[in-house]
Amino acid sequence: MVDTISLKDEIKDALDNATLGRTLGNFCKTYPQRRLNSYKGVDFEQTQQAIKKVKSYAADHVDEMIAEFKKNCEARGGHVVVVKSKEEAAEWVKNFIKEKDIKTAVKSKSMCSEEIHFNKILKDNGVECQETDLGEFIISLEENTPVHMVMPALHLNKEQVADLFSDYTKTDHAPVISEEVRTARKVMRDKFTHADLGVSGANVAVAETGTVFTMTNEGNGRMVGTLPKDHLYIFGIEKFVKSITDARWIFKALPRNGTAQRITSYLSLYTGACEVVTDKENDTKEDKGFYCLILDDPGRREILAEEEYRQIFNCIRCGACLDVCPAFALVGGHVYGSNVYTGGIGTLLTHFLIDENRANQIESVCLQCGRCNEVCGGGLPIAQMIMGIREENVKKNPNPVKKFALDAVTDRKLFHSLLRIASIAQEPFTKGGTMIRHLPDFAAGMTGGKVLPSIAKVPLRDIFDEIDQKVENQKGTVALFAGCLLDFVYVDTAKSLIKNMNSIGYKVEFPMGQACCGCPASNMGDIENATKEAEINIKAMDAEKYDYILLACPSCTHQLQSYKDFFEEGTEMHKRAVELGSKCVDFCKLFHEKDTHENHGDGKNVKVTYHDSCHLKRTLGVFEEPRDLLKATEGVEFVEMEDSDNCCGFAGSYNVLYPDISSKILKNKIENIKKSGADVVAVDCPGCMMQIRGGLEAEGLDIKVKHTSEIISEKRGLI
Repeated sequence: MVDTISLKDEIKDALDNATLGRTLGNFCKTYPQRRLNSYKGVDFEQTQQAIKKVKSYAADHVDEMIAEFKKNCEARGGHVVVVKSKEEAAEWVKNFIKEKDIKTAVKSKSMCSEEIHFNKILKDNGVECQETDLGEFIISLEENTPVHMVMPALHLNKEQVADLFSDYTKTDHAPVISEEVRTARKVMRDKFTHADLGVSGANVAVAETGTVFTMTNEGNGRMVGTLPKDHLYIFGIEKFVKSITDARWIFKALPRNGTAQRITSYLSLYTGACEVVTDKENDTKEDKGFYCLILDDPGRREILAEEEYRQIFNCIRCGACLDVCPAFALVGGHVYGSNVYTGGIGTLLTHFLIDENRANQIESVCLQCGRCNEVCGGGLPIAQMIMGIREENVKKNPNPVKKFALDAVTDRKLFHSLLRIASIAQEPFTKGGTMIRHLPDFAAGMTGGKVLPSIAKVPLRDIFDEIDQKVENQKGTVALFAGCLLDFVYVDTAKSLIKNMNSIGYKVEFPMGQACCGCPASNMGDIENATKEAEINIKAMDAEKYDYILLACPSCTHQLQSYKDFFEEGTEMHKRAVELGSKCVDFCKLFHEKDTHENHGDGKNVKVTYHDSCHLKRTLGVFEEPRDLLKATEGVEFVEMEDSDNCCGFAGSYNVLYPDISSKILKNKIENIKKSGADVVAVDCPGCMMQIRGGLEAEGLDIKVKHTSEIISEKRGLI
């Protein structure tokens, strides 16, 4: 079992860091719009697909890329060394600096060099190594690790930087950014002109020409590559593309995704060695040494060997997945526990290249909101691959407590019995109301920053047959898959679904054998229990009998549509899973399609805003439909809220595992709701409804949270 106590302590420290919260939070908040602005006139999806194509080709032909690059680089006077392990790389570096009698080195940002602890190797062997990237220089003075791939010192303010510079130069420095930059330049200039070795990281390596690319904004990368006598590139085999033409796609996306720029200030290309003048008067020239140390280690080969992860080679190291991650915006990179890679992609790279045990801890920081997938320059399904790491971890390191809980949920009769018992046992905490504001100390974290809904005294399944369904001109029959929350908590929401479907000619049935969809088990990586629940629901729902399977929880919809992945193709269960998945549809999508869209409503004015659930928008692609339905309802004044598709922090069990992160994310959502001026927040996910309603209640705000179905049925007088 992985011990997450230390991780939670690190998270708490990060959340308590006011400077980190302010600087990183402001950057991540403004990033999405700045990124969009930088893509004006550029088709991101076309660029993304082109990157996938050229990077996938290089990965499929990686040995050819290595051989071709080596041949072409060496034909131009370069030296190429391919190492099969980090230990071999470290040994080569030791021998290289000894052979070249290197005493000083200047280094441009190189993440790959951090994998082999390059700076430490130089220091241990008497070489003074100066980081020349401003951010890397600052964190080296702080003796810290990067908080971000692209801007590593984003966690520090100008006052803290001034203090670090004052300590380093032994003179006082004012906290003025322009002065700090001037100080860094002054320090660097002497280092550049006297260094024996320049060290660079590569953004791209081109096999056809033996060319290596570096993109920088500060000019340090170019001076590292031109001023010292010898120049060393350190990069991994994932940086290859076939041609210069292929490389252009990466340079369209990398600056836009990384820093929201159309292009960086400096784009430097190095192809082999070059002749330099060492004595003007005597016209003395000699070759500048050019070396490429390429990591072809077991971790990279493992990525290539595993079909579900080989897309990691498509990553262009832009850092966009970090910039849109709700958790990363709060805790920063230090929580990820690596001095190399952070954030969503960092979790995957850490698993294969750095420390599998650490990756098994930090994968749980991911909310699975899917925002990273939307912006990834290489088109990686980052969230799904992190889930794969989680599933592997559960198999290797099962958590007995989580396993016991999920076993109980999977046992339908036991789980439903426990919920019925809880509906009685909750009385001391609800005090006769419908909300739980305080829990005992051992469970107090569950109510952090919000209140919880009470369990319904009578679940939907017990009263379903009593619901009067008046269906005129019946068009068909749908089966309602209620999920746990509609069945045992939000019974009124379920009633509104039924009435709405009746109003457009559909009778609703409720298969009593249905159980939890299995999403909690899947999200925790417990595929065994998720498969059991899939079997239960496939048999219970009997999809062949119905026109549609109606759902009002996008997480349930996605889970049921994924059942086919749990069974071997060609089996009876797989066939039935496909049938079930093909008929599953979210209420808003189905109602939008079947309703006449006439302007129904009671005419009473109410201002409504909308929160997009992560699964509904990013997984199911439903976001216009609920807005259309609300706008077509008489009396509804629809207003968009800022960052409407940002996660609310619920994320299933996440709000229990990491209540501190969850409550901070929720607080941001509440602020945006307040700024919208809305009377009602419409949602289409019971989990989001529980989270947001709980947050508003905790703050004493008189803003209602309702499922879109409830608003429609109320306005049309169906309830």
